[in-house]
Amino acid sequence: MGLPAIFAVAVMVAIAVVASEAKTTIEPCSGSDSCPALLGYTLYADMKVSEVAALFATDPSALLAANALDFAAPGAAHRILPMGLFLRVPTRCACADGVRKSVAVRYAARPADTLATVADVVFAGLASADQIRGANGLADADADAPLDAGQRLVVPLPCVCFNSSDSNLPAVYLSYVVQVGDTVPAIAAAYETTVTDVMNVNAMGSPVAAPGDILAIPLPACASSFPKTASDHGLLVANGTYALTAGNCVQCSCGPGNLNLYCTPASLSGSCPSTQCSNSNVLLGNASTHATSAGCNVSSCTYGGFVNGTITTLLNTGLQPTCPGPHQVPLLTDPPTTVNRDYSTSLAPLSAPVPTEAGGVMAEPPPKSSEHGGSFTLPKVSPTHGPAGSVSGAPPPPMSKPRRILSGFILCLLLQHFHV
Repeated sequence: MGLPAIFAVAVMVAIAVVASEAKTTIEPCSGSDSCPALLGYTLYADMKVSEVAALFATDPSALLAANALDFAAPGAAHRILPMGLFLRVPTRCACADGVRKSVAVRYAARPADTLATVADVVFAGLASADQIRGANGLADADADAPLDAGQRLVVPLPCVCFNSSDSNLPAVYLSYVVQVGDTVPAIAAAYETTVTDVMNVNAMGSPVAAPGDILAIPLPACASSFPKTASDHGLLVANGTYALTAGNCVQCSCGPGNLNLYCTPASLSGSCPSTQCSNSNVLLGNASTHATSAGCNVSSCTYGGFVNGTITTLLNTGLQPTCPGPHQVPLLTDPPTTVNRDYSTSLAPLSAPVPTEAGGVMAEPPPKSSEHGGSFTLPKVSPTHGPAGSVSGAPPPPMSKPRRILSGFILCLLLQHFHV
């Protein structure tokens, strides 16, 4: 076993030690509505894109799009992602048993799996052994006893909706598992928000979070205004990312310069409906401009939702002071081959939005990084101030000294064992 794997084991043990005290933001709810949400997930091993997608019952292309990774590259679903990589996994946040949670994941136990390892290792602390036990009616099951190979488990995952808004602005909420070495100020800084914001969203009594706690982080988003008859009604796209819709025939992005939803043809599907605006030669996502002495006449074709198998388009015309330039979209990068294995934190570096003009002709396909592989970065989000939720339990203290000593002792044993 290599040194990175040893560190991974040590971190997973440390998380398991404090798992019984982990806190999660709880949002009461009623009804059967749901909202788009994101799960912050750190890979416990090298995994194919398709394997991660299957684990969370999502589409591989959607997983890549949510992380601004090149979802259109040939064989992208079979690319291998490195252990320790932090991903944002798209999910639907449903209302179940009176609280918000994602309940779409079904996991088939492997030999030697236990409730504890499924919770702490496979799902990286997004679920607890007690939550999995309760969701599957296993009241008497020992969390450390081996499960029957092939046994299917419902895995409830944490998420919140808060009306898909933050301070009355569109937002998608990321469920982030606090790692060993994380602090609330560091988490707030990484997502360009404030400690007060994080505390308000998670109803924290003090700016202290322990490893294993799950914080809801609001990410500014671009909101759609599709009719309720559209199958993608309520589509939200987090700033700096993409979402695929209309049977993977349309890709919608958000940012980096503004929070206006921008959709273009995706062509990931073999057969797609027409994307041309009626009574014009303008295609979805493009604009026709004509400079005049009074300004610039602009005709643009925007996406109006996927209704009864049809890509609805809307032709917008108007006079602007100047002709707009090409619309800027989030940078697409290749799936990484390496990751910074600093296990003191899993916070992904983020890059700030830049000013841009809205509208215009998309001069070329979404840009892609010239680097192949490399360390992974995620786009930044703008400062936000969120609604208050409720936390399951009092704000936890930081990891106690005995627990830190225990974690260090375990790590030393591992290092000594493998040195021998």
